[in-house]
Amino acid sequence: MNKKGQQLCLFWGMAFLLLALPFSIVGAQGAESPNNAGVASTLLYYSDYFSFIGEDEKGRVAFALDNNRGRDGDSWQAEHFVVLHAEQEGRQGWTTVAGNGSYKNQKHELQTIPDSAFFQFEGKPSEGITIHSPKNRLSLKLEPIPFRLKRTHKGGQFLMGSAPGVLEWKGRTLKGRVIYEYLHMPDFNRLTRKYPGMWKDFHGLYAWVEGGGDLYIHHQQGELFKPLVGELVGFAFLDGKDVALEDLRVEVLETQQAKGTYRWPIHWQGGWTINTKPATFDLKLSELNAISNWVVGGFSMGIITGELSAGERKLFLYGLGELLI
Repeated sequence: MNKKGQQLCLFWGMAFLLLALPFSIVGAQGAESPNNAGVASTLLYYSDYFSFIGEDEKGRVAFALDNNRGRDGDSWQAEHFVVLHAEQEGRQGWTTVAGNGSYKNQKHELQTIPDSAFFQFEGKPSEGITIHSPKNRLSLKLEPIPFRLKRTHKGGQFLMGSAPGVLEWKGRTLKGRVIYEYLHMPDFNRLTRKYPGMWKDFHGLYAWVEGGGDLYIHHQQGELFKPLVGELVGFAFLDGKDVALEDLRVEVLETQQAKGTYRWPIHWQGGWTINTKPATFDLKLSELNAISNWVVGGFSMGIITGELSAGERKLFLYGLGELLI
């Protein structure tokens, strides 16, 4: 090759390197797409969900706050979903909490929860987090949350844990426990895109167990989420210890007609095995709060109460039921 040819090859080699450099930087800083190794995904979704049950001398309070955010190309989103139920207050106990809905993700936060005008976040779940909401006269302080359930699939993460917490609300101090759920999915963003059949027959049961424990179980048939979150999954924390739910089973015993062509599940029984011995639970849903109705399906929250039988002990259960039918 003559000198002129060598110079031409060198020129085009440097040009290619300079063109490729910005893309390699983005790939190093962003999330890796599970379908295209080494290529940064700009379609992302994150969620942190807190389900708290606490009590004081006036009764029990159930509080749930779901914090969703995502990216779709050059747009960034954030959203709160919040419910609060207080025994003996308001219509069936459900209390209006300000802050439901979408808000601006101005700082393009994904791995951490963006603050909004209604909720601000101090710390992080694994080290202890406090959720402030002066506009609702509410704050929730949680101890560090250990993960009791971990699942991964193609770059996505589904984590669940539980810990003690204290809810300050309208001058009341309620001590209790929180069940925490973290979800991250690349190449997905339900805040900007529609996914037909995304949820199918989802029953999420978030229960406080008498004596300071937790029981979480979900059953769902949505094919989109099944590889990551599973079909029948749960965890229990009893007597200060994690309990493996071997041979977990759940059965719906009773349903209730919704305002459409579908029915709400309202009574569950099931169980698992602990050291070769059976444990069983019975849960019923009351005070149903129907949030969305699509005629052929719907979304609701409700209060669940029941009993856990483990050995000779019978423990009271109380919590929130989340239904996407």
